[in-house]
Amino acid sequence: QVQLVESGGGLVQPGGSLRLSCVVSGITFRRYAMGWYRQAPGKQRELVATIGTLGSTDYAHFVKGRFTISRDNAKNTVYLQTNSLRPEDTAVYYCNAAQPNVNYWGQGTQVTVSS
Repeated sequence: QVQLVESGGGLVQPGGSLRLSCVVSGITFRRYAMGWYRQAPGKQRELVATIGTLGSTDYAHFVKGRFTISRDNAKNTVYLQTNSLRPEDTAVYYCNAAQPNVNYWGQGTQVTVSS
């Protein structure tokens, strides 16, 4: 059974930071590209950041310079370090594991940025 379990969300003030984690089981983690997506109320799910099997990264323009994605293949875990958070970053953040024609999703973790 494939499981992606996110954690690390919460309530943070503008300008603050959170480190999101996603622990993966049931697949050969190192063979999957990993990504973080987010969905705000009333909006479509959008890509935040991806990391390839060899560690190449890509970011949505609205998080470049503020967020960092990383992976630890020994721990089957992908991280998203979020800095300089803004109210518009408020959303449920989802972890994704992907290969061609295969996608797995976690249940999401809520990030709320508010004073």
